Amino acid sequence: MTNTDFVLAIEDLTVSFDGFKAVDELTMYIDSNELRVVIGPNGAGKTTVLDLICGKTKSTGGSIKFKNRDITKLSEHEIVRAGVGRKFQTPSIYENLTVYQNLEVSYPVGRSVWGSLWFKRTSQVTERVHKIAEEVLLTDFLHQEAALLSHGQKQWLEIGMLLMQEPELLMLDEPVAGMSAKERDQTAELLNRICSNRSVLVIEHDMEFVKKIAHKVT
Repeated sequence: MTNTDFVLAIEDLTVSFDGFKAVDELTMYIDSNELRVVIGPNGAGKTTVLDLICGKTKSTGGSIKFKNRDITKLSEHEIVRAGVGRKFQTPSIYENLTVYQNLEVSYPVGRSVWGSLWFKRTSQVTERVHKIAEEVLLTDFLHQEAALLSHGQKQWLEIGMLLMQEPELLMLDEPVAGMSAKERDQTAELLNRICSNRSVLVIEHDMEFVKKIAHKVT
């Protein structure tokens, strides 16, 4: 397999902050439909790697290629449009909206202003909302206000909101932090299910959880 065959190819990636190298010549390749877990102590630069991939932080050296396209210098929104989705540690959902509405507003409405202007609820949108709700274990909560969900369910909802955009690479930062044991098991099943048609990159400290999901560990 050549470097052009990977969904994500990171080579010699480096970023320095005031002379401190937070990431130092990282090289990592992720296959199609692979679930990769990155582990390491606090301060090791794990979250910074996600910041670099999604364009939040710019590297001082090296390259990042997504589907053989160099995204190292692209803006955050350009990287999202290319097919990369990222979930942060704290859920970012609309708590005053229902689960259904949260998923609906996450539907990609086109690649231009015109797409946004012409967006309306269609059977295609409705079908996708129901499909994603089932994937993230929220079918029975579609018409419940998001504020009333448990912590774990809020995490699943945000994953669902990202899945509505059909990313080909999904990145999750400590997705089971604060979850109950049952929710952690359900999240493991969820991630194993969704990586069947996309690549997933997870940062995690819970080693028991890592054992349940990881195809490879970095």
